[in-house]
Amino acid sequence: MLTILKRIPTIARILSVLTLCLVLSTCGGSSNSTAASNRVDIENNIQSTLNTYTSDTDFTLTLEAESGETYVYNKGASRVDTVYESASSSKLVTAVIILRLVQNNILSLHDSPQSTISFWPTTGNLSTIQLHHLLNFTSGLNNEVFCINNPVANFETCIENIKDSNLSAGTPGNEFYYASSHMQVAGLMAIKASGLSSWTAVFDEFKTQTGLFTNARYDLPSSTNPRLAGGMHWQATEYMAFLKALYKGQILNQSYLDLLFSDQIGAASIGNSPALSSLGKNWRYAYGNWIECDPAITTCVPVKRVSSPGTYGAYPFIDFEQKYFGVLARQGGLATFDKGYATYETVANELAQWANSVNN
Repeated sequence: MLTILKRIPTIARILSVLTLCLVLSTCGGSSNSTAASNRVDIENNIQSTLNTYTSDTDFTLTLEAESGETYVYNKGASRVDTVYESASSSKLVTAVIILRLVQNNILSLHDSPQSTISFWPTTGNLSTIQLHHLLNFTSGLNNEVFCINNPVANFETCIENIKDSNLSAGTPGNEFYYASSHMQVAGLMAIKASGLSSWTAVFDEFKTQTGLFTNARYDLPSSTNPRLAGGMHWQATEYMAFLKALYKGQILNQSYLDLLFSDQIGAASIGNSPALSSLGKNWRYAYGNWIECDPAITTCVPVKRVSSPGTYGAYPFIDFEQKYFGVLARQGGLATFDKGYATYETVANELAQWANSVNN
């Protein structure tokens, strides 16, 4: 009897704790189930909104949060492995490939084209261009030439044409002008400095070193004359892996990530900005990507969000503030840049809520 009586307080305490757990709903992971419920509700809202959204083309929206949680929405026949033309979403990829060469001391951001390109002028404004001007589109090479879009043109000869058509270029660093010429010259500098035969060889080396973009290719208008500022084919899964590697600091070290994702145009005047002309956004530009910040409205430091949208409406982005990244993969008509961004904006608040729900 004494043994039984000694056990009664213990049993009573256990029953009291269990009762309290049931009443307060604090045991057995109820906070986790609440978070899961919130996530499901948010994802249902995203799906419902996009299901009824009228789009000019099929698309895939894929997200990943810092926690590793993912979300995918497909509209129509689009899937994460659908192959799309990159348009300007390749600008970020090209900039990263070249910055890795700088990080590896193969190039310097202060190198001028004539350091590797034999036909480049050694006097005048063209001789004062540096690699960083080419990557931030302030080189003064604003005149585009037809050969950039000619599949049978010779890549190196085309860059000589770029030089010839821009002999009266302004002082580097003075004007931001969104155009393809800058990256073509930067690409030839990378080829020559690497001792490789083509941009395809440079890209193949990048693939081997990083394991990224296994199936992607620079082949527009052709593989022998690729347009580096807008000539890739990629899949959403590949671009997401690329963004994840950037986000986690696996491709570039922190110093070069800071350069990649910081305002690189400074006080330069704005000569051509599709963000401004198509979206009415006074965004800043870094190396191959937009900083989604208007310095006239708010401070742009620290950088909260960057993107590299293309003219067909593809919209890859990294949101450092909300701690997630994603790709709206699509290929609408030419100059539907604004339509892709409009699709994102339709669910922008819900996407931020989703990231918050899975990161906390």
